[in-house]
Amino acid sequence: MAGQVGNGPGAATAPTAPTLDALRGYRAYARRWVFLLVISLLSYSNAMINWLSLVYLVVSIPAGVVAIWVLDSVGLRWATILCAWLNFAGSVLRALPCMVPSAQDPFVFLMGGQSLCALAQTLVVFSPAKLAALWFPEHQRATANMVGTMSNPLGVLAANLLSPALVRKEEDIPVMLASYIMPAGLASLLATACLWESVPPTPPSAGAARSTSENCLAGLKLLVRNKDYVILAVCFGGGIGIFSSFSALLEQVLCVNGYSNEFAGLCGALFIAFGILGALALSLYVDRTKHFTEAVKIGLCLTSLVCVAFALVSQLQGQTLALSAICSLLGLFGFSVAPVAMELAIECSFPVGEGAAAGLVFVLGQAEGVLTMVLLTALTVRRAEPSFSTCQDGQDPLDWKGSMLLMAGLCTFFSCLMVLFFHAPYRRLQAEADASLSIQEDTYPATSDHIPHLAATPEALPQHPPSPQHESGEKPGTAPSWNLSS
Repeated sequence: MAGQVGNGPGAATAPTAPTLDALRGYRAYARRWVFLLVISLLSYSNAMINWLSLVYLVVSIPAGVVAIWVLDSVGLRWATILCAWLNFAGSVLRALPCMVPSAQDPFVFLMGGQSLCALAQTLVVFSPAKLAALWFPEHQRATANMVGTMSNPLGVLAANLLSPALVRKEEDIPVMLASYIMPAGLASLLATACLWESVPPTPPSAGAARSTSENCLAGLKLLVRNKDYVILAVCFGGGIGIFSSFSALLEQVLCVNGYSNEFAGLCGALFIAFGILGALALSLYVDRTKHFTEAVKIGLCLTSLVCVAFALVSQLQGQTLALSAICSLLGLFGFSVAPVAMELAIECSFPVGEGAAAGLVFVLGQAEGVLTMVLLTALTVRRAEPSFSTCQDGQDPLDWKGSMLLMAGLCTFFSCLMVLFFHAPYRRLQAEADASLSIQEDTYPATSDHIPHLAATPEALPQHPPSPQHESGEKPGTAPSWNLSS
């Protein structure tokens, strides 16, 4: 926000952003990185044990509404501690039949543990946006959101790589489950011992100082009435649904045309790995430029093009290099949008609580994911022509051509809807800019407005009337003691 305040040669030079933060009394604490580490480790460990996606989809929709209330009403610290212990309890419960052979009804333990982990994931998925808003300065928010958000797919990638390496025979399953319990337990201990408060003693920015964390129902009503937010939630939520369906159905789509399960796993790994790299690069860029809308719109358009390419090439045989490149690009363009879209949701809905703004998008995304998966599977038909299928489910191969074209069509529709109809102002950045202008006006008053009788005597311009802090003995240049919020 550095630059000139006002117009013309007599405009005063604005102080840099750190100077404004010092004048306003904002401060970023080093322990914010500990908070981010705990949430990232928690998200990573939760994704490693959250395999039964159907359970997650069923549980996450109603539980997500409760998670929104918990984050915005109970507070980030207690929400994180609750999430950590739910995740740890679920990981132990689902592994109990393997560690205690005498346990009865192992399926009950499996589903019970998975349900607890699904409850925990609704909290941990919503947390990065709120953590970034409350603890990080404005030039680090998108990056912090990215680290917390991308820890979840990183956990999925680690589980996909570690599971085949750890399990060589049936007796190795308890070892694998125990290895997944350890990061969940570590996250629980760190959350309980290292997280001391939900918000820092001094906010890191004007947006954090004005953050709303009360009256969740009123916030949800405001979101529903916000046209730009609804468009973003529908479009980005549709993207979440498409990506969830893509991840769940990738192996079934590729095996029909003779691609092995190992190759499908490689495509999934490339999808996640390039997505994390893209999210890192885009978040750093957005933190510097604040081009949230442009980044999301361009990312969605590129994702649509790649999705169309996947719909066509996935129906061909022997296209391993092309499919590998397409899956990499799909992750690079699609995954990278996720943390930026979360920040954009908060920007266009400010001052509604961050838990509600980010959480409602994910809840809607899960609902759209269920509908998308049902539609895609309902459009499949048995293949009539000779098949080169490598599918191992013992059933006749399915024709996914119509389903993949529908997926590409939905992705294109959501991208066009976003590009054409989303034109929201950055409300949080505007509030912070207004606060900065207020500081500049109080700290660097315009001489022509405040002391016109000295305008003809430049040598007298530095002589201002004594300020309250001078009268009280404070050193010049310290922050004023009165409230400077706009």
